[in-house]
Amino acid sequence: MSGYSAEHLSRSGRHLLDRRNFLSSSATALSSIALAKMLQTDQLLAGNASPVIDPAQPYAPRGTHHEPKAKNVIVIFCAGAVSQLETWDYKPELIRQDGKPLKGGPAVTFQGPAGNLARPQYAFRQRGNTGKWVSDMIPHLAELTDDIAFVQSLTSETNTHGPAENFLSTGFVQDGFPSMGSWLSYALGSENQDLPAFVSILDPRGVPQASVNNWGSAFLPAEFQGTPFSASRPIRNLNSPGNISGNQDAAARSFLQRMNARHLEKNPGDGKLAARIASYELAARMQLSVPEIGDLSTEPEHILKLYGADSDVNPTKTAYAKNCILARRLVEKGVRFVQLFNGAYASGGRLNWDGHRELKKQYDVHAEILDQPTAALIKDLKQRGLLEDTLVVFCTEFGRMPMFQKGAQGRDHNPDGFTCWLTGAGVKPGVTHGKTDELGRKAVEDIHPLYDFNATILHLLGIDHERLTYFHNGIERRLTNVEGHVIRQVLT
Repeated sequence: MSGYSAEHLSRSGRHLLDRRNFLSSSATALSSIALAKMLQTDQLLAGNASPVIDPAQPYAPRGTHHEPKAKNVIVIFCAGAVSQLETWDYKPELIRQDGKPLKGGPAVTFQGPAGNLARPQYAFRQRGNTGKWVSDMIPHLAELTDDIAFVQSLTSETNTHGPAENFLSTGFVQDGFPSMGSWLSYALGSENQDLPAFVSILDPRGVPQASVNNWGSAFLPAEFQGTPFSASRPIRNLNSPGNISGNQDAAARSFLQRMNARHLEKNPGDGKLAARIASYELAARMQLSVPEIGDLSTEPEHILKLYGADSDVNPTKTAYAKNCILARRLVEKGVRFVQLFNGAYASGGRLNWDGHRELKKQYDVHAEILDQPTAALIKDLKQRGLLEDTLVVFCTEFGRMPMFQKGAQGRDHNPDGFTCWLTGAGVKPGVTHGKTDELGRKAVEDIHPLYDFNATILHLLGIDHERLTYFHNGIERRLTNVEGHVIRQVLT
């Protein structure tokens, strides 16, 4: 290159300019790469921690990288990007500047021209012993702030709902990557061999924007994908045809099991066949276990009342409340990862938290559905002693802008600063970590991309996010890509 000579190079660099030394070093380097690959393939490399899975028992419990704080996790996913400014991130300056233009702010945001700054649409007040300022929009959840660790400086890589849901659930904006629940099922297996390791409970209003990407296994083995169902929508094709008796069905399953075993004996070492048989056997066991766990008629009246599942006044709230009870029941039975959606697909904010045009009017509806059942879930887990081993995660794909959109009464998308939180096993209670600017637009202190949030969740379950990998298309893939640091400030 022009302007450069050997004297600008290090001693090692000048050494490699000699042809003989370069060829000698290349030979050594290639042999080292080959050795490392062989050690990795044989599971002898210290840094390699991909789980060894028996295809005939893909759901068997597996060990962790370090002592876990949590055995199970419930992820409450608010689809549509709930506003941090109407919930957890109190900004007095935004109140003072209400109605003024944002100095130096963007003229156009994601969906169009930006309007003036707009104060929070709900009053905030201090809560609990910590004095954390929380919105009146969610009074039941506000009571729990002393148990919660807030991360108020998260960022996303995109401001579009589908890709942002992908990023939160899979660590990548693009389609085609495994969800967090699939990674954990692959890594840890299941404590209950009669139920899926990973269940995704869909909102009564519909599926989220990124749909199956949120619980898909992508290039991981298919047996580690999530099983979607809800309290009101049981798993499809689970029951036997009505003209077959229970004894006939049991006899048919027993016969099929013997035939599968014989076929496997004739094809030893066929991992795909063994995995398929294991999948069918799980489905057979689920015919008994799923109806039992989904039967909420066994819940006492005071529990139904606690969750708000005892009323016909708001059918959507009642259905979501029953989903929350189902989430608790699944964790009680040892299901590793439960994904609980609040909100559905893009609908102008009608079915989820995407408050562009009439934020206050729409959030009044959504908050009523979310607040009491979600708070009851955490209280119920705590009173049963389940919160000692269960991590509860509250998340959304990005935040919202401090200004209203021009000509509207709602906020546009904001990936540069928003809030998610944790509570339960291994979480330091009553802390707020990170900070956005005085108007709540950008993270400015202890900034954490969502990679860090996901790395922290894996860490609490005993998984080193850098060591959990899967070799695909020539790349050792991870949930956190090549990023991520554990947020230790929110851990005990």
